[in-house]
Amino acid sequence: MAERPLTESTHDLFDPDFLDRLRAIFLRLKKRKQLKKKGIQSTTATGFTREFKGFRHYTPRDDYRAIDWQLFARLDRLFIRLYEEIQELHIHIVVDTSASMNQPFVEKKQTAQKLAVALGYMGLVGHHRVSLYSTGESVSDPIAPLKGQSNFQRILDFASSLKFEGKTNLEQAFQDFRPSRRRYGIIFVISDLYGREIDEASKSIKHASLWPGEVHFLQVSHPWEEDPDLDGEIELLDVETGESRRLWFTPRDRKRYQDCYRQFLEGVERECQVRHIDYQRWRTDYPFDDLFLDLLSRGSALGAGFS
Repeated sequence: MAERPLTESTHDLFDPDFLDRLRAIFLRLKKRKQLKKKGIQSTTATGFTREFKGFRHYTPRDDYRAIDWQLFARLDRLFIRLYEEIQELHIHIVVDTSASMNQPFVEKKQTAQKLAVALGYMGLVGHHRVSLYSTGESVSDPIAPLKGQSNFQRILDFASSLKFEGKTNLEQAFQDFRPSRRRYGIIFVISDLYGREIDEASKSIKHASLWPGEVHFLQVSHPWEEDPDLDGEIELLDVETGESRRLWFTPRDRKRYQDCYRQFLEGVERECQVRHIDYQRWRTDYPFDDLFLDLLSRGSALGAGFS
């Protein structure tokens, strides 16, 4: 099946409505946030920063070192400065850019691009470092880690410039991937997890379980892949290798395919559970906002900062 022609730009992929929805999701999570520590407190843990939150009146129980003496000089009243301790994480976003993520269903590519932008945005507004990668037969070297909301345009540029083409070698790519150990990491893999063999995804997940930090697999799929509308004589084309095969597709074959595909999905999910990796199936016809909120609400350290 040929790819449907489509002309894309940054504005087409990430229109103002999509960006407004990202901000709304952030604010919705932010409203649920409860401050755990206030005042001028120190911590022995590494990877923390302190964000100024405001002032309140000084009481005899407070540490006098928290008094804002400049404010006292102006108002002749004692106030202390309030801070929130924020753990700085390193967010790694790995996007599968093999041809199967683009052909014949461009919706998979668009979903992957939007996921990368959404996760990157949440990382930046959460005061974390964000690294972006593409992967096919190998994992690309990332650009320098991004931090601060002023770098959001670079995330948009990265997602817009991704070229979805070529072959997949999940096992080799995941084996070679080396996220940093210097700061606690959260790794998001965005992929359809289609390999050269049907069990390649399960083998690859074993390597992912060795990565330092919290690992999430977001498996992108199109509904047609689950239930193909095919009948009679067809020609199958492997979009990554160019190999083709002509065959007669019967209702019985369709049922066998559906069973096989379901077993593939269940096998991936089961392997993730065994390896303590968070797994979420991301069908392109499901509401993006609902799935994204669910992802951030299921215990990820990225979402914990807002909940």
